[in-house]
Amino acid sequence: MSAEPTAATAAAPPADLLVAFEAYEAALLADDVAALDAAFAPGPGTLRGDGAGLLVGHEQIAAFRAARGGIPPRDIVRLETRMLGDDAALLVSVSAFRDGGRGLQTQLWQRLDGRWRITAAHVTARAPALDRSVWRVVGDPLVPGAPDGPLAGLSVAVKDLFAIAGQRVGAGNPAWLASRRPETTTAPAVADLLRGGASVAGIARTDELAYSIAGANAHYGTPPNGALPGALPGGSSSGPASAVATGQVDVGLATDTAGSIRVPASYQGLWGLRTTHGLVARDGLVPLAQSFDTVGWLTRDGATLERVAAWALAGQAAETGHLPTRVRVPVQLVDALEQPTRTAFREWLDAVAAHPQVSSVELVDLRDDSGEVAALAETFRVVQAAEAWRNHGAWAAEHRGALGPGIVDRFEAAALVTPDQEAVARESLAEARLRLRALVTDAVVVVPTVPGPAPSRTAPQADVEATRAATLRMTTLAGVGGLPALSAPFLTVDSPLGSAPVGVCLLGAPGTDLALVRRARALATTAEATPAEATAAEPGSSS
Repeated sequence: MSAEPTAATAAAPPADLLVAFEAYEAALLADDVAALDAAFAPGPGTLRGDGAGLLVGHEQIAAFRAARGGIPPRDIVRLETRMLGDDAALLVSVSAFRDGGRGLQTQLWQRLDGRWRITAAHVTARAPALDRSVWRVVGDPLVPGAPDGPLAGLSVAVKDLFAIAGQRVGAGNPAWLASRRPETTTAPAVADLLRGGASVAGIARTDELAYSIAGANAHYGTPPNGALPGALPGGSSSGPASAVATGQVDVGLATDTAGSIRVPASYQGLWGLRTTHGLVARDGLVPLAQSFDTVGWLTRDGATLERVAAWALAGQAAETGHLPTRVRVPVQLVDALEQPTRTAFREWLDAVAAHPQVSSVELVDLRDDSGEVAALAETFRVVQAAEAWRNHGAWAAEHRGALGPGIVDRFEAAALVTPDQEAVARESLAEARLRLRALVTDAVVVVPTVPGPAPSRTAPQADVEATRAATLRMTTLAGVGGLPALSAPFLTVDSPLGSAPVGVCLLGAPGTDLALVRRARALATTAEATPAEATAAEPGSSS
């Protein structure tokens, strides 16, 4: 049977189209951002996709390109053209990289106002042996788990703060890594997962010494945001979060001091549990601030998180029946949300209010005689800084030139905290902890995890710092109270980079960790669940 004729033809392309294509390739190799921007059609309809996701609109594509940097030298070894009309052509090219590997580029070119421009492109990159922005060490697996157990079949990315026998701890900084010897024992939090049958796939990146919540690393690059291409991934558990969100592993073993599990969970549409302070052993863990450091996990769905938490917290956490049905919402934190997030959250609350496991929803005022909720974040900051300086100040002072921007500033500020300032802050912290724990004795506190969706990777540093300050006012409640906190991907809002996830955070009384996970899974049925949750396996089954 003969093939049907098609509109596309293999006729020789116009000479000016080939000139435009060659100019685009030259601009790529030279990292000529202005020329690359000009090669793509202006306007909101231009498309560019790759393994990290889809960018829509010239503005998004330009922002991505400005942050990407150049590409390795390559040669076009094959070019196929199909004319779709006098002013439209499909070009498919095969590139050979001079340091090995091949890639494929598919582009739709159109003649607009007398000039050929790209209106849609898809890039299939060469398969990387290792994404060094996500991973420091990877195995197949790096450490196998027990042959059977409740976690059998799950793969884990371990944040580069935990000790693993035979491996060094890098803490997100090459100078720190160079000074370390291989560990002789494995941290209990890692060993526990191995005993349950999970396998460690590798050691994943962290922001330097875990002293950030943005997810950028000046030394190793910024891991991709698996839910919102072009956005920051969130930190300091950036590597494990990205590994989970991009489907490379099932579980991220991470830490949370001021939001380092919950922020990347919100930014990348994940489930993330910060456990009750002190509930999970922190032996074999590089500390940041022991008064607040906790261990927890990141997963793509609630079923997997419950599976991990049920094993790791067996006999330690309260059951679902002990969790109150009353919901309290701090009014100051709702008022501080970005408008699209505030609207989405209020709509979610309206839906949740009718759930059988919710008896009431009430707004509460976090203010007291000492002032606004912002003062609580400052109290937290002072104690955290004092402890961070005691832990790492001498090393940071000796290696100042080895620290990235933002991190060095935080250590310099930490060095200025006086003993008297710390003492006053600790006294205030103790009072605030009592108030916060009273708040969750007969209710679950619920609030969006962060003020809004993940910022762009190209956002100015001043904007990133402003977002950090606004975020800490929300995330430090759990740290101050020593409370378990779960971020679940219940909200979706518009952002400059496209449709973006925002987490809803549930805070409970100490020891209600597993109950929080189960309650959140129940509440997920009242709102639009994430794709992963909608198809999640039943508790106890593999994801």
